[in-house]
Amino acid sequence: MSYPDAQNPYGFDPFLQWRENCDYYLEDAFAQKAVRVFTGAQADQVDAAARQISPKASFRWRKLADAIAVPEKRPYMLHYDGHKNRIDRIVRPYETLVMEKEVFGEALFSDKTHPWVRFIKMYLIYQNGEACTACPLTCTEGMVAVLERFADSPETRTILAHCKEGRNGEFAIGAQYLSEIHGGSDVGANRLEARFENGQWRLYGNKFFCSATHADYAVVTAKPTGSEKVGLFVMPSWLPGDKERERRNGFTIDRIKWKMGTSELTTAEITLNGAIGYPVGPLDRGLANMVAIVLTYSRLTVGLSGAASMMRAWREAARYCRFREAFGLPIDRFPLAAGQLARIERGAKRTLAGAFQLYRAVLALPGGLAAKSSTGDSDDQKKKRFEVRELIMLQKIATSLDAPEVLRLAMSLFGGHGVMEDFSALPRLYRDAAVNELWEGPRNVLLTQIHRDLLNASGWYGPDQFVANILAGAPPTLIEDLQREIVDIFAHPNLFEMSPTALSTCERWDSFCHRLFHAYQDVAMDLVERHG
Repeated sequence: MSYPDAQNPYGFDPFLQWRENCDYYLEDAFAQKAVRVFTGAQADQVDAAARQISPKASFRWRKLADAIAVPEKRPYMLHYDGHKNRIDRIVRPYETLVMEKEVFGEALFSDKTHPWVRFIKMYLIYQNGEACTACPLTCTEGMVAVLERFADSPETRTILAHCKEGRNGEFAIGAQYLSEIHGGSDVGANRLEARFENGQWRLYGNKFFCSATHADYAVVTAKPTGSEKVGLFVMPSWLPGDKERERRNGFTIDRIKWKMGTSELTTAEITLNGAIGYPVGPLDRGLANMVAIVLTYSRLTVGLSGAASMMRAWREAARYCRFREAFGLPIDRFPLAAGQLARIERGAKRTLAGAFQLYRAVLALPGGLAAKSSTGDSDDQKKKRFEVRELIMLQKIATSLDAPEVLRLAMSLFGGHGVMEDFSALPRLYRDAAVNELWEGPRNVLLTQIHRDLLNASGWYGPDQFVANILAGAPPTLIEDLQREIVDIFAHPNLFEMSPTALSTCERWDSFCHRLFHAYQDVAMDLVERHG
């Protein structure tokens, strides 16, 4: 029936009613099975924790995340107060402050919180996108890990306690300030100087990409005077008693950057002019500890956040295609659309299963990622530690590419509504996922590092053996094909010589790494799918 002279009565209420009442965990049978498969003796505890936090993430925090994502609520700088005092206040909307307090109030990094509980809670939180919580959670996790290993002064132990257990009910937030204008991923080229003055370390220079600039503390890389080695420091944003006075610790926030995604989160350029910092670990091992602990945790979390956004995208796209009709049929009855939904589902499930499986491998390491020493490891443990390091980088590059593609495909199933930011969260999740490609090392940097690591380890751990071990449980023919290919790739080990052979090898290496990690994820997904 047509309505030429009346308002079209069509509406989206059935779909919206489902979405408003969708509990992320209760609607996620795959995640529930993954908990049972991978978390072992903690399964009941992890499942209960997920059911406890899921209504918060699904309803209250989802609405807060939507509210703070509108352009007019983007954070902005107030450099001076009314009396011409430099304060560098980051003005954020009230909803952000409420959500941040509640999320960090979950005490995710407390000794009382089991790592698997933290994992499942972060997975559900990340389904709301950045929302000025995802990056700060990731940064805080890395800061806690490195401080647990190296906090050896009253100041660093106090900071660690503030992050883990809170102070008067307030939990501290961490950040990471590494990149400088002349080289983002080339942290070894840092020029920020750490000077030892009057019994204190003070930091001088500039940092060019400082995310979570509102944080209480930041891990900062700097070179001690006269040294070419990069040291690692933790820098308070305010010294004791100064936060209330809005008097920052010897640095200014010069400008907030305008990003395509994670726009609720401030990323800024800062100038340090004598900021007090406290050493974290040996000053000649700062870069190694930053990469091995802090950045490794951040890269690990990229896989989880990608899985979270993909699972939400699949759930909402599948429900919308079941609701929406075209040409007399629900969209999901058309083979092309059904095939696309299947691709989205497979991408989401394999990513989540792979994240669970890799996290289990991390927890199985003696001492975890921040082990005090690996010198006592057996040959098998040494190989396991090596595998985890490489798998974390492989997960980061695979998920960073897969998540935007899955989200783009999900958006397309909504038709024109797919790009309307007031219709669904998918465009925002898409933009956030695109930004994740560049944090913690872009694709080319990590591909080069993985290649270098495997080449350096080839004397005691052949690349073909590495492939076989990480793909235990995969079809033997697949393992053999990937083994043959990696051996062939490493027959031309130079990735830096500008030649047709090197260009071809680099292209093959890029494709191979993606397929290799997909195979790893598929093994994990099959484990979950076979669960009752």
